[in-house]
Amino acid sequence: MNLQEVSLLGAMPDNAAFQTYPSLYETYKNLGLPVGSIDQSVDFTINNLAEIHRQAPFKSAVYRPSYFSFVFVKDANGKYITDDLTFETVPGTIYFTNPGHLKAFEWFRVQELYLITFSESFLKENVHPEIFEEFPFLLAETVRPRTLDAEAFAEFEKLYLQILNEYKGTSLLKKRIIGNLFVVLLLKIKEYFWSDYNPIYEGNRSSQIVKTFKENLEKHYRDLGEGKVQIVFQVQDYARLQSLNPNYLSNVIKTKTGKTISAWIADKTIAEAKSLLKNSSISIKQVAFQLGFSEANHFSNYFKKYTSLTPNAFRKTL
Repeated sequence: MNLQEVSLLGAMPDNAAFQTYPSLYETYKNLGLPVGSIDQSVDFTINNLAEIHRQAPFKSAVYRPSYFSFVFVKDANGKYITDDLTFETVPGTIYFTNPGHLKAFEWFRVQELYLITFSESFLKENVHPEIFEEFPFLLAETVRPRTLDAEAFAEFEKLYLQILNEYKGTSLLKKRIIGNLFVVLLLKIKEYFWSDYNPIYEGNRSSQIVKTFKENLEKHYRDLGEGKVQIVFQVQDYARLQSLNPNYLSNVIKTKTGKTISAWIADKTIAEAKSLLKNSSISIKQVAFQLGFSEANHFSNYFKKYTSLTPNAFRKTL
């Protein structure tokens, strides 16, 4: 592989404040890049970056995305930064990043490359609720890029171009169609990249703590959704699972991801609530109970605070 891993040598200090962007639209808007091709109505995007980075070279500021992303580099050269690592990108490179990490990118030459971004809610609503169980690498702390030969890369190209075609379409089932095509893409990535994925190895100690926290968070909310438990974990509960002091765990999570544990819990609660409201016919009261709320009104107010919709109004939009 023509990839070189380089330490940033303190280029991004732990105490530095970096902007967090909830969507690709907000990211590019704040980076001064064109946003006309980004559909804000769907928390999934796919774009040919050659249409956005029309003038190369381009170097971004450091920021924290709150979304997942895949980049398929057919013909371009550059590099990207994730936390304290820098990876070179060359033709044939495919790489993936997930929410919460410090990120920056630089393009020296741009001819053809595609970026896919999506939220956890999109995965839970349009792929399937157990997405992280089938594809654990989506929760990985550091996912290293791969460079494929032209024949192997062409297999991915067929898939992401098909997704692009649906993304530009007007079908009432667009989200569902994209979701199903995206499963095929994830399966292909799992086959090529992570058949030997080891969830134990994640680099330094703090990375392992973040990885384990994400796994515990995902498992706990899966148990809530299945009715195995009725109490929502708090910071001290996640700390206990790793035999850590709660303050220490809080500091590690905030420093490494830019988000507090409370924010991670809130985001997960909303994602699971949306999934239950869409993928099941149980009552809103039962959804509230399964997510640890003692009263449906409390759940409705909580849901509206983060989505601007009541659970009932959200369900009607579906």
